[in-house]
Amino acid sequence: MDLPVLVCGAGIGGLTAALALARTRCRVVVLERADQLAEVGAGLQLSPNATHVLADLGLLEPVRALACEPEAIRIRSARDGSDLARVPLGATIKARHGAPYLVVHRGDLQRVLADAVHATPAIDLRLGTVLTEVDVGESSVSGRSPAGLRQVSGTGSALIGADGVRSFVRQSVLGGPPARFSGRTAYRATVPADLVPGALLRETGLWLGRNAHLVHYPVRSGKEFNIVALVEEDWNEDDWSAPASRPDLLARFAGWPSEARELLDLPDHWLKWALCAVDAGTPWASGRTALLGDAAHAMLPFAAQGAAMAIEDAAVLANCLAEKGKSVTDALLSYQSRRQARVARVQRTAAENARIYHLGWPVCLARDAVLKRKSPEALLARFDWIYGWRPPRLGNA
Repeated sequence: MDLPVLVCGAGIGGLTAALALARTRCRVVVLERADQLAEVGAGLQLSPNATHVLADLGLLEPVRALACEPEAIRIRSARDGSDLARVPLGATIKARHGAPYLVVHRGDLQRVLADAVHATPAIDLRLGTVLTEVDVGESSVSGRSPAGLRQVSGTGSALIGADGVRSFVRQSVLGGPPARFSGRTAYRATVPADLVPGALLRETGLWLGRNAHLVHYPVRSGKEFNIVALVEEDWNEDDWSAPASRPDLLARFAGWPSEARELLDLPDHWLKWALCAVDAGTPWASGRTALLGDAAHAMLPFAAQGAAMAIEDAAVLANCLAEKGKSVTDALLSYQSRRQARVARVQRTAAENARIYHLGWPVCLARDAVLKRKSPEALLARFDWIYGWRPPRLGNA
């Protein structure tokens, strides 16, 4: 391709896609509406299917230096605090799948990716650029910004919409649907790790309760502790994120075990996000335009695979565009066909987990009994189809 690939969005998926494309000797222009890359969000879980891609890009060790490797996922009951199951991670999952399971602050991962982008001459990252008009021709794609904003100069061979759950590319270029609110809200906060019992810094904690669950794990090389509370409720804010009422959140978990309530009491400030979804079964590619990450398949965080699926997308997209003898249009359709079924299955798994995690009395008793009976090996094997995925060699099918 003589023309660069235009990537709309400099989040985790967009930056990873730019780096993967540059590895195939593509030139890339990344268009990001923000004036600077801010640390939006909090923690991310990166399973081996994602860390394999980071390793291929030469970025695993820089990310690992800022992340943590939990020994296990400890699953507990919000009724009485009892242990339900323990899914081994750490050395066990690395031996099983050849790459580590990391937990990392989103800002740290984005910074490593952005530093690599800045160090790659083939990538032009343009901040403060709002794409509002796109012309898709038979041989090129061109985009423009409104007057007074930084202009999108030049033309690309393809346009990749990595612009998130409210994607302009999905809705305005491909005519796709808007994201739908899931009826669930995520409350996120981080606190200094020295406020937390040391045992909690070695694992990912997962508490299952009626219409709510709680996740926590260390980030930033163990210096901070990430807490996420997910609840079923309506959304009445003007935007998709907002400051949260700490008293209201604490009241929501008033009946939970003391250890969980003490964790929730630690942060002085919480932010909340409306959890929205985009059906992975809708079209991702048309002509010279394709979607990636949340723009294509935003999913509930109940499988901890949102970022991982975007990272996988990036590797497969670059592989497809590098295949010799294929037109850009055929390459993007190949990318969709190779990704859509897997991502749809992960999305269904997350939706099913959402139902199971939030079961109330008495059906939760059956769930708890099943979890207690399963061996650690059996629990880990359930994720093999997700964690065992490996990125393709660039340029090969």
